[in-house]
Amino acid sequence: MTGHNPTTLRRAAERAAAPLPALLAEAERVAASVALGTHGRRRPGHGETFWEYRRHRTEDGAQAVDWRRSARGQHLFVRETEWEAANAVYLWRDGSPGMGVASAGLPLKKDRAAVCLMALASLLYRGGERIAALGETGRPRSGRTGLEVTARALATGPGQAQAVETGDVARHARLVLASDFLDPPETWAARLARLNASGAGGVLLRIIDPSEEDFPFAGRTRFAEPAGKAHPLLLGRAEDARDAYRQVWAEHSAAITLMARKVGWTLVTHRTDRPAGNAVLALYQAMAPGAMERS
Repeated sequence: MTGHNPTTLRRAAERAAAPLPALLAEAERVAASVALGTHGRRRPGHGETFWEYRRHRTEDGAQAVDWRRSARGQHLFVRETEWEAANAVYLWRDGSPGMGVASAGLPLKKDRAAVCLMALASLLYRGGERIAALGETGRPRSGRTGLEVTARALATGPGQAQAVETGDVARHARLVLASDFLDPPETWAARLARLNASGAGGVLLRIIDPSEEDFPFAGRTRFAEPAGKAHPLLLGRAEDARDAYRQVWAEHSAAITLMARKVGWTLVTHRTDRPAGNAVLALYQAMAPGAMERS
């Protein structure tokens, strides 16, 4: 069969992987610009970085006493270090047709999402975290291999919603889900509730193309769904619909924000006409427990 011809398969693979080098190069540049250094988790545990002194407990034993600090007062103290143990972090980039939207001179939403997640993956890799592309690369892996496998999946994988709905994740794992979140808020609430049930939690990266928020269209304009499932909408004077559209957009944005707050996930909103580094920095900071919602 022609479909199994080695030459045909190789060419198909090359076409599928074509975006990877450019996206990976941009992601590495963004990660380098963020340059956050050692990835601490800001909680006590095993590690080398000093966190705090606490009162000695009987179960600690004499070997745990910090005698220099204890000599200053009447009590025994233990020197605790910051928790730097590797966590399991799952990354997912929405591959739905709507993520293929781009205004002139700007990247596709799916490509910007991939760059942000790949840059975050690079930072997490440097911090010793175990990473995976949700539903596409299996169990989380550490080291350069884990980064390369995850980056390839984020750049070229299908990014199916089923991975979020049914994918297996380690208990208490952290996730970063990148999408335009144009599905109904109740749909996303159900997906995140399932993940919450396993003790998982994380961050939502909402990717917006400027035209979706600003609605800059005027005059005779034809609108079509990216997937081509519905008949195109033709407006004689698009500017007449601007106020009504912006109202609907604002209501949906507020609903997504409220949904994220209710399920306990951090929301980061990013427009593709702004530097990717801003989103990556917000994502990286939001990975810390207790991070507040960012926009």
